[in-house]
Amino acid sequence: MSEKSNNFPCSDCGADLKFEPGQNALKCPYCGAENSIESDENVEIVENDFLSKLRELKENVKDSDMIEVIAVKCDNCGAQVSLGENKTAGECVFCGSHLGGQGHSVKEIKPESMLPFKITKKDAAENFRIWLKKRWFAPNKLKEFARMDGLTGIYSPYWTYDTNTMTQYRGQRGEYYYTTETYTEEVDGKRVTKTRQVRHTRWYPAAGTVHNTFDDVLITASGNLLPKYTEALEPWDLENLVPYNEKYLSGFQVESYSVDLEEGFGNAKERIDPEIRSSIRRDIGGDEQRINSTNSSYNDIKFKHLLLPVWISAYKFKDKIYNFMVNARTGEVQGNRPYSVAKILLAVLGAAVVIGAGVVVYLYFEGNS
Repeated sequence: MSEKSNNFPCSDCGADLKFEPGQNALKCPYCGAENSIESDENVEIVENDFLSKLRELKENVKDSDMIEVIAVKCDNCGAQVSLGENKTAGECVFCGSHLGGQGHSVKEIKPESMLPFKITKKDAAENFRIWLKKRWFAPNKLKEFARMDGLTGIYSPYWTYDTNTMTQYRGQRGEYYYTTETYTEEVDGKRVTKTRQVRHTRWYPAAGTVHNTFDDVLITASGNLLPKYTEALEPWDLENLVPYNEKYLSGFQVESYSVDLEEGFGNAKERIDPEIRSSIRRDIGGDEQRINSTNSSYNDIKFKHLLLPVWISAYKFKDKIYNFMVNARTGEVQGNRPYSVAKILLAVLGAAVVIGAGVVVYLYFEGNS
């Protein structure tokens, strides 16, 4: 993540040590020597003041929390990644395009914590194979194009936010009441008068204030992964965060954040809004609720910048790029893939045949009863 190399030479053969997922150790890929990574229990993972950091960023205040990152930008999709070990060439994990050229300096907030890789590349590939088998409408040839050996380990940037909210609202409380309605219907060829209960809603004005507390609202800082996929990778075991340590990066790529601190909090607001509205509905009470207007204030905002491990691959199928990713802590697989029109048509036709056969059988027995 910094301008200097993150190489850690093997004391036995001099080759570069790589972090071994799940082992909490650096391992030599040539002679097999291992160096354990000692955890520093004295380093506390702190949450930073959001508004203070925004002021520092806007005023360009020199801060020890900022670092210079040497990143390579993909000309095709715009992703910026640190390839590690002073590399400036490779393949973009987000679109599969070639990465080459000079690395450039990117100034960003230093991550304070991270989750190291736990799931190995082999296990991640096996999870993808299982996931792919369950995609019933995927083209049969997809397996030939989805390179399960082309997985790349990358640390993806995230923000977490804490905040206490106060929301004033105006709305309406709906309460049910019932009236008896008379109607007639035909029973055994005769008109019969019956009654039934009909539900109505009586609306009353409502207004009030609700308070909510949010802790560790997780927001992706990657602009190259769709939130619907990154959110589906959750949950992450954030209770096992460790202080940021460059040794965990050895052998992996690191993505620079493209969703900045302020934009990330805007995304966090969108994510917590449903919970605020749920608390408003509880406060209004009654049988139904209408929310006409809200005004929220966000107080005591704190944030963390952290790195989370993902195995990721991009593959091309019929001139279109698809991605899949694996949570390198839990093995959860998410991604997008093409659909086979032929398989979908066959499924629709098969369903139509089954329904048609059922109708024929029903009519046959009805005609002979």
